[in-house]
Amino acid sequence: MASNARPFYISLMNSDIASLTLRALRRVLRATEIGSRRLANATGLTPSQWLVLREIDSRDSATPGTIAQALQFSQATITTIVDRLQELGFVQRQRSERDKRQFILSALPPGRAALTDAPDLLQITFTERFDDLPSWEQAMILASVERLAMLMDAQHIDAAPLLDSGPIDRSKPS
Repeated sequence: MASNARPFYISLMNSDIASLTLRALRRVLRATEIGSRRLANATGLTPSQWLVLREIDSRDSATPGTIAQALQFSQATITTIVDRLQELGFVQRQRSERDKRQFILSALPPGRAALTDAPDLLQITFTERFDDLPSWEQAMILASVERLAMLMDAQHIDAAPLLDSGPIDRSKPS
């Protein structure tokens, strides 16, 4: 008589592995939350606002389109974030001399100060360490995380390449 049931010790082992995986995932979520809170306390910015500000500051002539493309954010998201950065006095918009339909974005001194005052972002630390991994290990991690997203029915959720737990275009840190 053949049985499809797995032996008890295999089920227990799989349950332990699932628990360990969930614990690791929880640590990642908590690290993201803690990093976002540290950034908010130091600068009043969300991680996405900080990334947009940094991208603007790193360019001589930044347009919303170039920032959206560089960060893989939508144009609408960039507009919302830049609106908030402008309210804070961190960036300014100026009409382009060559094309009056286009705006040029630039960081203002308070924005540069916020970039300087910001604690190390988890995003940057992750990217630097990930880039140091061999390509086979990077591919393995990507495949595993994509599979994890599928297991959680999250594969169709639109997400920017950003370590942050809230909506990326929220106006205030959570």
